[in-house]
Formats: sequence, C-alpha cells, structure tokens
Amino acid sequence: MAFTIQFVIDVLSLGGAYALIALGLVIVFGILKLVNFAYGELIMVTGYGLYLVGGAEIPWIGMAILAIIVAVIFGIATDYIAFRPVRAKSMTAVLITSFAFSNLLQNLALLLISPRPRNVPLPAFFSDTVEIFGVVTPLRNLITIAAALVLLSLFAWLMQKTILGIAMRAAATNFTMARMLGVPANLIVSSAFAMSGFMAGVAGILWVARIGTVVPGIGGEPLLIAFIATVIGGMRSLPGAVLGGFLLAFIDTTLNYTLPQDLLKFRDAFTFGLVIMILLWRPEGLLKGPATGART
Repeated sequence: MAFTIQFVIDVLSLGGAYALIALGLVIVFGILKLVNFAYGELIMVTGYGLYLVGGAEIPWIGMAILAIIVAVIFGIATDYIAFRPVRAKSMTAVLITSFAFSNLLQNLALLLISPRPRNVPLPAFFSDTVEIFGVVTPLRNLITIAAALVLLSLFAWLMQKTILGIAMRAAATNFTMARMLGVPANLIVSSAFAMSGFMAGVAGILWVARIGTVVPGIGGEPLLIAFIATVIGGMRSLPGAVLGGFLLAFIDTTLNYTLPQDLLKFRDAFTFGLVIMILLWRPEGLLKGPATGART
C-alpha cells in the first residue's frame, strides 16, 4: 500500500510539472505550426529572475510572481523578436530565428550573470516533508500536484468559456478562416506566447525548486521533455500534451522504480525506446488535434 501511494505521488508530481511544460510549448505550436526552440530559455529566465530578486526585501511569493512576470515578458518578446518579423517567410527562417533567440538568451546569461550555478531563494517549506498514510514525501511534490491541478483547470476553463480561448481554438483549427471572420491575428499570437511564458514561469519555479540552482543551460532538459510529451500526446492537441506529460512521467517513474541500479544510467535510452514504440503504434500521437489549416 505504501509503495503504491508513493508511486502515485511521484507520478502525479512529475507528471504535473511535465504537463505544464508541454502545454506551454503546444499552445504556440497549435497556432503557428512551429516549435518554439527558445521555450526552454523562458524557464531559464524564470530561474534567473528568482535569483536576481533574491536580495529584495519582499516575501518569497512576491519574488515568484515577479519571476513569472519576467517569463511572460520574455515570452511576448520571443514573438516580437524571433517570430513576427519572419512569420511570413519560410519555415526554415522561423526555425533559425527561434534557435538564434535561444542562443542569444543563453549567451546573455553567460556574459551578464555567470556560467556557474547560482542558488535561487526558496522558502523553507520546499524542503519539508509530510507523512501521508505512512509515506513520507517532500511537501514540494504536493505543491506541484496542487499547482498543476489548479492551473490545468483554469486553462481548460479559459479555453472553453472565454472569448479569448474560443478565438485561440478557432485560430488553432484554421487560422486563415479565423482571420477572415475577424479574429485579430497578432493579438491571438501574442496571447499564445504570453500564456506559453506563464506556463514556463510556473513550471520554471517548480523546476528550480527541485534542484535549487539555475545555470544558462537549464532550459535544455525541460524543452526536450516538452517536445517528447507533445509528440507522444499529439502535436496539435492541448489535452494530448497534458496526457503526454503524465505518460512520460509514468514511464520515467516506473523505470526509476524497476531498473537495477547498474542500469539506471541508461534510463533515458529505455524511455526513448518506449517512446519510439508508442509512435510506431500511433505516429500522429495518442490524441488527434483539430484539422489544421496552413501555417500563418
């Protein structure tokens, strides 16, 4: 019983973080039909934002909110700097500018702050543990589960019940038709980047809370996780990205629990092998998104 509870908590906490990261990536992909390779750097700027405001005389929750705002601003800046000027050009041009903006942010962090890991301020309760039915687990795991549950519920409500959400779903289904019907293109795209930045900001706080430090390359692993989760779940499906995040967490946690110690260093190889098997079975992902029009 204790093993099952611990396993479920681990899967839900890791899956919640993965789902938020994947959702931030697929929001932009759903509209632009392009992967934002600078997405991982939004998590990086969240970590550095938390580090830079660490000396301020404000409560930690205020620091976290400021760090998330920084991620939202950089998310919108990604649209204005890397995507909007070349949006009408070829797909290759947009991908290259996305890579370039990602490298620019990393190098700015190297030059202006430091290549060395920097400790970020975290409240003491992130290190506390709680006991649930005889299982001792870090409190941050429960915080991650609660944050993911609240944010995923709010996001589902926003997409289903608000004019902005309906317009974004229409744009993701057929952007050209949505524009012809009066949906403001630039506002929808900027809103998608802002939401992506918000998701990256919250996920970034949860991510750095697990490791306690930030480095210029911290966004590489979350970007890879988000990409794999969205490919598994379905590149055009928002629920698919969430499902992919939790499925990837289930695979990672199962391998952590079952692999012998000598084989744990090959865990990623086993994970990618299982991902390939899933994609051979469902090449389009587990959930199909809406029929899509041409890239805008």
